[in-house]
Amino acid sequence: MAPSSVALLALCLLLPLLLLGGWKRWRRGRAAQHVVIVVLGDVGRSPRMQYHALSLAKRGFSVTLMGFCIGPPVLRYGVKVVFQTVYLLWKLMWREPAAYIFLQNPPGLPSIAVCWFVGCLCGSKLVIDWHNYGYSIMGLVHGPKHPLVLLAKWYERLFGRLSHLNLCVTNAMREDLAENWHIKAVTVYDKPASFFKETPLDLQHELFMKLGCTYSPFRACSEPSGPAIERSAFTEKDARTGVVTHLGGRPALLVSSTSWTEDEDFSILLAALEEFEQRASDGDSLPSVVCVITGKGPLKEHYSRLIGQKQFQHIKVCTPWLEAEDYPLLLGSADLGVCLHKSSSGLDLPMKVVDMFGCCLPVCAVNFKCLHELVKHGENGLVFEDAEALAAQLQMLFSKFPDPAGKLNQFRKNLRESEQLRWDESWQRTVLPLTLPVLPCPCLLPCSHPGFYV
Repeated sequence: MAPSSVALLALCLLLPLLLLGGWKRWRRGRAAQHVVIVVLGDVGRSPRMQYHALSLAKRGFSVTLMGFCIGPPVLRYGVKVVFQTVYLLWKLMWREPAAYIFLQNPPGLPSIAVCWFVGCLCGSKLVIDWHNYGYSIMGLVHGPKHPLVLLAKWYERLFGRLSHLNLCVTNAMREDLAENWHIKAVTVYDKPASFFKETPLDLQHELFMKLGCTYSPFRACSEPSGPAIERSAFTEKDARTGVVTHLGGRPALLVSSTSWTEDEDFSILLAALEEFEQRASDGDSLPSVVCVITGKGPLKEHYSRLIGQKQFQHIKVCTPWLEAEDYPLLLGSADLGVCLHKSSSGLDLPMKVVDMFGCCLPVCAVNFKCLHELVKHGENGLVFEDAEALAAQLQMLFSKFPDPAGKLNQFRKNLRESEQLRWDESWQRTVLPLTLPVLPCPCLLPCSHPGFYV
């Protein structure tokens, strides 16, 4: 018997039991202060949904945060969707009844339909947080005209209209939802968690020494001047006084983070680094650069091979996988961030830039439709179109590094002085116009730790 037939048979056998169990639980009365938050994927890579959970919990709600494995890519779409439908339906129906089901999209197949169906049975209101469009992400792999992509678009548009409340990450997405999908949404911009901040120099030194045990670019290039001196590539510490200072002539620390997927073209950064290397070799007043690209993903091996083929003399590149607590420390220690995220829809903003700005880290970001809602060219960073433009920006920003009067420090000063909305003010401005006044606005309270699981 084919795998799809087995899955369909299992669905037919289990569905009556699921409905019966859910009906019994609904008869007991549903919890008015309970919210279920659903992520069809890795919760660890969904910080916005983690912050939703924290915000709702701090507002007095009982929160259940449900994360699900996407499943191995070798499974066919049909089998995978059937399996996820059964499993998600089972979990939702046997949970304590909820006043709200809070759903991340994408991925929305099959979670939007399942959550809406459960909501109909149990009286729960469906809230969708639109991070992007799932069909546009599928289009990166299969092409925009592929039948699966067109089917996903139809599904997303149809079931997206059945929600009670919609949030989205940009004004551009809000306008697109309203104009093309007839969905009214409220823009809730991402905010950096409280642990994304500038890293004190002593903690920078500890981080560099720790990373130097594994990654050679963080190690000192010369021996310390005495036995009491501890040195990294960027800092040194006097063990007698405990004083940490920057090394004279230290390299610039450039940081980028990625999921190594099709929506980020790292060949742009590599080409820009090659041009920077050439200009440094020609005698321009440029520092050495340590380029750190963090993250895991399907294209990492491909780009690692390309990096290994480069013959850099003034640039060192490493691609570590950092512990959760080290990532914000690294951003808070860096001199410049680079973002190559190019939205599949052109309507979402890269969370990595939000985190960098929380650390007062200036950013060079590849341009797309709504990036101006986050990166203000010439104020908190720079926007580029191609590798040549990025190379010119790197040369300008790192010229005479580290120059206290240089553009990098001016950007950092602007980020420090920028008056962002306070969490409570932002919550009031967003919640009061909503038609669901008892639902506190998520993603607006600072978080004290990276993960939150119920």
